[in-house]
Amino acid sequence: MKIRDNNIRLLSQKSFDVLIIGGGINGAVSAAALASKGVSVSLIEKKDFASSTSQESSNLVWGGIKYLENYEFTLVNDLCKSRNQLIREYPATVKEIRFLVAHEKNFRKGRYTLFLGTLFYWLIGRFFTKRPNFFTLNQLKDYEGIINRDNLDAGIEYSDAYLQDNDARFTFSFVRSALSHGCIAANYVEALSSRRNKSGWYITTAKNSITKKKLSIRSKIIINACGPEADLLNDENQITTSHKHLLSKGIHLIVDRLTESNRVLTFFADDGRLFFAIPMGPKTCIGTTDTRVESVPAVVTDEDRDFVLHNINKRLNLAKPLTRKDIIAERCGVRPLAVNIAGNSDNNQDWMQLSRKHATEVDKERNYISIFGGKLTDCLNVGEEISEIVEDMGIEFPFKKFKWYGEPGKAMYKEYLHEAKLMDLDGYTDPESSEPLSARLWRRYGHEAFYLLEDIRQDPANAQVIIKGAEYIRCEIQLAAKREMVIKLEDFLKRRSKIALITSKAKLKKSHGLKEACLILFGSDAHLRYEEYFAELGQGEAKPEETAKKSK
Repeated sequence: MKIRDNNIRLLSQKSFDVLIIGGGINGAVSAAALASKGVSVSLIEKKDFASSTSQESSNLVWGGIKYLENYEFTLVNDLCKSRNQLIREYPATVKEIRFLVAHEKNFRKGRYTLFLGTLFYWLIGRFFTKRPNFFTLNQLKDYEGIINRDNLDAGIEYSDAYLQDNDARFTFSFVRSALSHGCIAANYVEALSSRRNKSGWYITTAKNSITKKKLSIRSKIIINACGPEADLLNDENQITTSHKHLLSKGIHLIVDRLTESNRVLTFFADDGRLFFAIPMGPKTCIGTTDTRVESVPAVVTDEDRDFVLHNINKRLNLAKPLTRKDIIAERCGVRPLAVNIAGNSDNNQDWMQLSRKHATEVDKERNYISIFGGKLTDCLNVGEEISEIVEDMGIEFPFKKFKWYGEPGKAMYKEYLHEAKLMDLDGYTDPESSEPLSARLWRRYGHEAFYLLEDIRQDPANAQVIIKGAEYIRCEIQLAAKREMVIKLEDFLKRRSKIALITSKAKLKKSHGLKEACLILFGSDAHLRYEEYFAELGQGEAKPEETAKKSK
């Protein structure tokens, strides 16, 4: 809380070149890019960072192969370039993964046409990934026997990429980078309205959602990065744009791992849309849906659940069909689809065919920037584009050529590995862990992993996994408490980590380790934060400090 409390104080005391409203992926990369170049930046998010669309994705980093069907070659080219760049710049985080497409008979595109499409996609992607493969039904049986082949005539495999941790954690890494470069950022701070005074300064009235106190933030420029709620903020600030959003709800269900193979099983659902079974550590993430909605937040309905379960049961040979009881966690994201409404009506848009490309509108006279649409794959382009726009507005860039993205350099990584080997860090790896401790800490924390090495050297107990079934050790939680602005338990369980995505709430509630984690994260507020998270499951649990004493 100390970082956040201090930043909220500074938000009122300082004047900024730029105020970014919205802490999803677009706001996070904008803050990281500008702060690293020496711009005075503030960032506020009315909930937690990455708590909306940026925490509900498929965790995929893909070049948009489905947009080939609509001949959007320029978009696919740009997305493939972005995907390749992310793989290069984040080798420990963004990994190539194979997609195995089950081609059904009488599908709207023939099997050879689809295979040629994957070859063309590979070409557009500059042969950066592995070559596509074609499988006959017999070959498919040996390669991935869990797929139901009754209505198939071929299997086709190609490559894209995925996030080994989760989307919200990746988004927060940009917030953390922005903080390290001088950005004043705070979660749970809601922008109420922004008005420009005669001197050309914006005065934004905001509210601390925790204390309910109001504050004022001065800035020369405002960037609206509110994702699905960008239109609402523009309306409040009396900003007219030629773009608006159509909103599409996508849901995913997370169940126990369906197959040991580490590939994405790809189908075309009954409505013709792409449908995935995606590896997520010891679990499988199934989805997605596309349902038009009018506002946020959206919820998962029984109809959504039944659609996903029906489609996956129909396409896999499972020992027994998946039911609602098998659902461990759910994701429900509202995708903001950018639509240029100049001269058109929203109702004339075929929203099912809309792509996730981003659009940026600039009101140069009022120093106001709006970001529409977008997806995680395109994030580095958004950061660079926003930097160019802000510089064009007359803001000085003291460190214009500073590289603001990417994992630490190879020299630092070698030093980290050297220290890790000297102290036998991997010897502390939990037996149930899916990877060596050294690899996991570097991927999640980069140069901050050195702090964790020191913590473990001082006390080996800091290398112990606290929450059974979750690959998070004691010193990771201590680091989150100090440096990651965790205000509520959900912030840690769902966004700084993916614990809530692979462990049901009922199971978490029985975990004594979670109560110890609460004490580390929240101190005297541990019981309050614990009860807040589990309110929907009922009361009556022992206080975290009492459980910790008993376990000792």
